[in-house]
Amino acid sequence: MYLNSLKPAIGAKKSKIRVGRGIGSGFGKTCGRGHKGQKSRTGGFHKVGFEGGQMPIQRRLPKRGFSILSSRKYPRLRLSDLHALLETEINITVLKNNNIIPGNTKKVKIYKSGVCDKKINLQGILVSNGVKKAIETIGGTIS
Repeated sequence: MYLNSLKPAIGAKKSKIRVGRGIGSGFGKTCGRGHKGQKSRTGGFHKVGFEGGQMPIQRRLPKRGFSILSSRKYPRLRLSDLHALLETEINITVLKNNNIIPGNTKKVKIYKSGVCDKKINLQGILVSNGVKKAIETIGGTIS
C-alpha cells in the first residue's frame, strides 16, 4: 500500500452544491435562500444566541459559580488520613476536633486509598466496600 493509492470510501465525500446555475439545477436564481429577508442577503446573519432583541436566555438565568452543585454532597477522606489519628474510636466529632473536616459537615465518606494497619472502630461514617474489607480484616468495626 502506498500513500498515493489511498482514497476515501465510496460515498464518503459529497460534491459541493453549485448554486446559481439556472432553473434546471434546483438552485438557480435565489439559490435556495428564498425571497427577501435577512437570511437571503449577503452577510445577513445574526450572532449565536440572538433572540431578535429579546434578552437572551443565557443572560436571563442567574450565574451559578464554577463547580457543579450536585458533585460534592459530603467530604471524602482517604483511609490513610485515619491512620494519622491517635484515637481508635472515630466519628464525625473526632474528625472535626482534629481539623480534618470542616465544622459544618454532617456526613463523611472514606475511600480506600493508602494503607491503615491500625485497629479502627468507625461510628456514623460512610465507607466504600474496599475500606469495609480492609477494616474488618484488621479487626476493626463499622457501625
